[in-house]
Amino acid sequence: MTTTTQANPASANQKGIILSESALQQVLVLREQQGGKDLCLRVGVRQGGCSGMSYTMDFEQLENIREDDEVFDYEGFKVVSDPKSMLYIYGLMLDYSNEMIGGGFQFTNPNATQTCGCGTSFS
Repeated sequence: MTTTTQANPASANQKGIILSESALQQVLVLREQQGGKDLCLRVGVRQGGCSGMSYTMDFEQLENIREDDEVFDYEGFKVVSDPKSMLYIYGLMLDYSNEMIGGGFQFTNPNATQTCGCGTSFS
């Protein structure tokens, strides 16, 4: 299933995984450092972390996108997630800050009932 989502998080009707403009720009820089335009970003969850579930995020070859994956297009850059992860992260906002303290990628998950102080795990 393919879903097209704009990079502007201002729309209240957006679904799936939402990237802020700063997160998109940082991911594009990192993708270039990884060596290619043929990479997508896979976002998901796994068991573990302080609060029970941890976010996962890594680059992956476009040919590894599975038929049942959710695919979100941001100006030609694809963000991908498996259906099981989407049960936990649907509506996730991924932001990026370059602040000296507390900078990096931040996950805002509307489905999380509890989050860890590190910001990378939830329940």
